[in-house]
Amino acid sequence: MSKAKGIEFDLIITIVPKGEACEVVVASKRAGAEGGTIVSGRGSGIHDNKKIFGILVEPEKDVVLTLVDRKISASVMQRISQDLHLDEPGKGVAFLLKVEETAGICHLCHLINKQDSDN
Repeated sequence: MSKAKGIEFDLIITIVPKGEACEVVVASKRAGAEGGTIVSGRGSGIHDNKKIFGILVEPEKDVVLTLVDRKISASVMQRISQDLHLDEPGKGVAFLLKVEETAGICHLCHLINKQDSDN
């Protein structure tokens, strides 16, 4: 594994109701992110479980992983939160993790280095 020259990354994890992942990606791109990875999941919260004809149905979720330069992570989080109305109950949750090392994102490192040299 290699560390990008002077670039620090954050991972924004956004969990939203199934079908809303594309809105998360659009919001993050509007704030400067390159895109995201969408993973399917299931909720297991105490209030999420419902029964239909006596059968327990667990709501499906979309999980979006967005790796961003730490310089823009706050603005990306803010855009996702605003556009997806995460401050409203049941709309989803987003949180940020600091990334220690990365591998396989050379294109992103080159892009960020180019942007820094242009400024």
